[in-house]
Amino acid sequence: MSASPSRSQRLDPVAQDWDFPRSSTGLRVLLAFAGDAGLSPRTTLLGTGLRADDVLDTEGRDRAVEVTAAQELRVVRTLHRRLGEVGARVGERYEAATFGAFGYAMLASPTVLDAMSVAVSYIDLSNTFALPRAEIEGDRAVVTVSGDRLPDDVRRFLVERDAVAVRRVLESLVPGGVGSALTWTRSGASIVFGADQLDRPLPERSPQRQALAAQVCSDIVGARRARTGLAQDVRVLITQRLERGAPMGEVASALAVGERTLRRRLRVEGTGYQELLDEVRCSMASALLNGRSTMPVAAVAARLGYADAAALAHARARWRRTAVG
Repeated sequence: MSASPSRSQRLDPVAQDWDFPRSSTGLRVLLAFAGDAGLSPRTTLLGTGLRADDVLDTEGRDRAVEVTAAQELRVVRTLHRRLGEVGARVGERYEAATFGAFGYAMLASPTVLDAMSVAVSYIDLSNTFALPRAEIEGDRAVVTVSGDRLPDDVRRFLVERDAVAVRRVLESLVPGGVGSALTWTRSGASIVFGADQLDRPLPERSPQRQALAAQVCSDIVGARRARTGLAQDVRVLITQRLERGAPMGEVASALAVGERTLRRRLRVEGTGYQELLDEVRCSMASALLNGRSTMPVAAVAARLGYADAAALAHARARWRRTAVG
C-alpha cells in the first residue's frame, strides 16, 4: 500500500472512543515513571483493584494482564494529582516495541504509510486515550491527536502523553525519522511531516513477520470487540481475578455496584456473569493448551481458577457440549 504525495487520503482510527480494554503494558510505563518520582506501586495503583504483581511481572509470569480504561485512567489521575502536568515526559517512554504484536506489526510493515494504516486499524491495542487520525493532503501528512472527548481534569496530561508517544513511534520507523513537527492546539496536538516520507521503506520490513503479527493482533481484537459496554469491562475484570476463581462479588465491587445490579445490567446486554466467566476460561484454556505453551494441565487449571486438572477437564467437556448444542 503506498500513496503519491499529491493524493488526498484520510486514515481514521477503528475505535470511536477511548473506553476499550488495554494491555497492562501502559500501566507498567506509568508505574515506572511514578517509581522514578518516588511513588510506590501501591500508592500509584490505589483504587484500581490491582496489585503490583498483577502488572509488574515480578513473578516471571508468561501472560500480560488486561486492564480497563477506567483502571488506567485512575492511575493517570493519581500521577496528575501527585506530580502535575508530566504527560509529555511520560510519553517519551513509549516506543513501538512497547505495544507487543501491535508494535511489531507496525515495524514489519513495508512503508511508513503501511505502518500508519496498521496503527489506526488496531488502535484499540494501544494505550491511547487521545485517538489519532491522519490526513494526507498535497505535500503534507498531518496526524491529529484530539482531546475533545477526554475528561477535563486530565485532558492536558493525556493529550501531551499520547501526542509525544505517537510522534516518538512515528520518528522511530525509519533511520533519521520523518522530520515531523509537533504543535499544540487548544484541545489537542498536530504532528506534521512531508508526504514524501510516506513511501519510505522500513528497515525491519518483513511480509512474513508482518502477517504473523497482524494475525496475532486480529485474534486479540476479535475477542475484545466481541463484547462491548459493561460486558467488556466484566470480561477484563474476570481475567484479572481468574486465579482466585473470579468471584462475582469482587467484580461487582470493582465496578462499584451490587451483585443484583450487575446481574440485571448484564441481562440488559443479553448475557450473564457465568456466561462471561466460561467465555474467558474457554478462550484462555484454548490458548494455553492448544498453542506452543508447555504449561502442565494442572498449572493451566490453577491459572483458570480450578481446583485441579479433573475440574478443568469437566469444564472443557461442558463447553464442547454447549458448543455442539
